[in-house]
Amino acid sequence: MEWPDSRSRVAWWLVAAVLGAITAWILFVYIGTFILGLFLYYVARPAYRRFRKKFGPNVAAATALLALAVPVVLLVGYTLAIAAQELAQLQETVDLGPLTDQLGPYLDVSGTFQNPQTLLQNPDIVNAGQLIVEGALGYVPIIGTALIHLFLALAVAFYLLRDGPRLSDWVRRTFHDQEGFLSDYLEVVDEDLGSVYFGNILNAFAIIIVAAFVYITLNALSPADGIPYPALLAVLAGAASLIPVVGMKLVYVPLAIGLFARAILGGDPLWFPVVFIVATVLFIDFIPDLVLRPYVSGRNLHVGLVMIAYVIGPLLFGWYGLFLGPFLLVVIYHFARLVLPELVGGNSVDSGPA
Repeated sequence: MEWPDSRSRVAWWLVAAVLGAITAWILFVYIGTFILGLFLYYVARPAYRRFRKKFGPNVAAATALLALAVPVVLLVGYTLAIAAQELAQLQETVDLGPLTDQLGPYLDVSGTFQNPQTLLQNPDIVNAGQLIVEGALGYVPIIGTALIHLFLALAVAFYLLRDGPRLSDWVRRTFHDQEGFLSDYLEVVDEDLGSVYFGNILNAFAIIIVAAFVYITLNALSPADGIPYPALLAVLAGAASLIPVVGMKLVYVPLAIGLFARAILGGDPLWFPVVFIVATVLFIDFIPDLVLRPYVSGRNLHVGLVMIAYVIGPLLFGWYGLFLGPFLLVVIYHFARLVLPELVGGNSVDSGPA
């Protein structure tokens, strides 16, 4: 006996609700992994579009991820681990207050990684490698879990690169509206996500990596104490680059004043603060800004809202809030700009500008 159409539709809607709830639960549990995969997708997409002209979609997606996404994750992760070690050293002399409880797990795991400056001072490659292995053995379960999440994030990015157009076409066909508003909404969200992820966050990550390398190298050449907590200051410079107008000057200008004061009062060579300023302005401030500024300047979002999303995101959600905060900002901002006025006014949703 067949159900009438109305009962059949209700039954299928119940199935859809159950499947939707299961999907939402999976996304909620692994939201950090999926949002990291989305970030890696936008990081690798410009290179993927170039490689796709010469190779097939599979080879192009894998090459783009190996060339851009994987190095970014490994370098930033290693730099953050070293910065966490330096933060733990700073904690021994400075009371960090409630920040200690939030950073406690990261400070413990950071002990897995060996400080590169220590490795440079150890000419014995075998002993240096043994130090790394001994530090990592105690955190095998945690490292294994992190690698699994990284693999899943890369898989998400890979299939978004390869099958993104087909997924977009399916969404448009399934939720088609006569005015074509959905297509316009998805396009503007995609454009701003590309700008926020590839422009702002990648620019901050590039600054972190370059600054850590420059500061650690300067410390290896320094005749005196050098730069205090170089990796931690590199992370602060990358975070400060998200602030409009002043940016990372909030970090390196006070540091330069301190280095000059220490050199004058302590009788240290003055050439080191001068080299610090030149290297910071040239390699950390000017070059990344020149290379990535075209991607950042093309954004449509208010810079104040973007900065608030960067700050509130990690506070609310943890490490992945750095990616989830801007994502929610883009989705909510354009919904409020395009959809909400039409819903409040009782009009049909169209694709016209707000």
